[in-house]
Amino acid sequence: MTMAAILSPPSSSAAAAAVRSSEAAPLSTASSLSGHHFRQALRLSTVPQASAPASRRRISCQILATSSPASVSVNGKANPGLKDFLHISDFDKDTIMKILDRAKEVKALLKSGERTYLPFKGKTMAMIFAKPSMRTRVSFETGFYLLGGHALYLGPDDIQMGKREETRDVARVLCRYNDIIMARVFAHQDILDLAKYASVPIINGLTDYNHPCQIMADALTIIEHVGQLEGTKVVYVGDGNNIVHSWLLLASVVPFHFVCACPKGFEPDKKTVEKARQAGVGKIEITNDPKEAVKGADVVYSDVWASMGQKEEAAYRRQVFRGFQVDEELMKLAGPKAYFMHCLPAERGVEVTDGVIEAPNSIVFPQAENRMHAQNAIMLHSLGL
Repeated sequence: MTMAAILSPPSSSAAAAAVRSSEAAPLSTASSLSGHHFRQALRLSTVPQASAPASRRRISCQILATSSPASVSVNGKANPGLKDFLHISDFDKDTIMKILDRAKEVKALLKSGERTYLPFKGKTMAMIFAKPSMRTRVSFETGFYLLGGHALYLGPDDIQMGKREETRDVARVLCRYNDIIMARVFAHQDILDLAKYASVPIINGLTDYNHPCQIMADALTIIEHVGQLEGTKVVYVGDGNNIVHSWLLLASVVPFHFVCACPKGFEPDKKTVEKARQAGVGKIEITNDPKEAVKGADVVYSDVWASMGQKEEAAYRRQVFRGFQVDEELMKLAGPKAYFMHCLPAERGVEVTDGVIEAPNSIVFPQAENRMHAQNAIMLHSLGL
């Protein structure tokens, strides 16, 4: 079968019948069909009809850094196929790898120029930004649009969640207008409350505690460049922040070696470290010696030393973090095959030198691009599509 035959649009009468059929069908049936047609287009050949997806259970999301209770939904999701994406460790290894595989497939389809795969057609997404971000906004908005949906940006002054209006009220209003909600906030409790009270999926675009979408994009990038995630050695050099917490949670699900090299007093959350170690899946190391840490690394990873909300500490942190800059000498210790990654934005000349970012083994820009592709797959999974 030719590509033209596979991707050619149906006749108007057939299309109308398909629309009426999909509107009348339950979500699980529509999801199966959309996934089937997607794979037909990608593989360029006829494939067997996908079997109906297994029944999906509601994922209970619980804050990992505090003793807060699990975020059990008040209203319940509108359909059991809908899922929040709050922490990577809310899912098992098979699910995480399936999401990453889906990300590769959707990326390949978009890169091919194919624009008839529109699983988000007729759907809207509310994007709550308590913290501004170029990559998060553009990657979510563009990705949702390319797959047929419409995203609405709600900036810090549009809602003032928790100040002008309580989070639980925001959740119960927005879920009546939108099919999915993404939020980039400060307090982790805010994302838990949104998930608790909304009847549509909540996607964690970042909190002060974790950044799961970023680490899913990072995992996709490592798979593309190293060849696999399992068994790799990822060394993070810098502050034990929300990026580190999400790496630890991924290592509690997928077996790889994760090392965090940070100054004393700037280690990641102890409970999260213990959770990752107790899982017995990945090898976890926390050290104060970056030179020893990077030896044999497949990836050396860095982030800003002072995150948003910590800028008043920037001068102090520059003093404390001396010796933790990723420079050419540190990359030499890692070895010639080590890649450099950074979640961006970077302060060149502070946590990383300009030469390291611009070196041939730097993959920071493919990494940034993969935010969109990983998030597309996350949203497809969360919507049961």
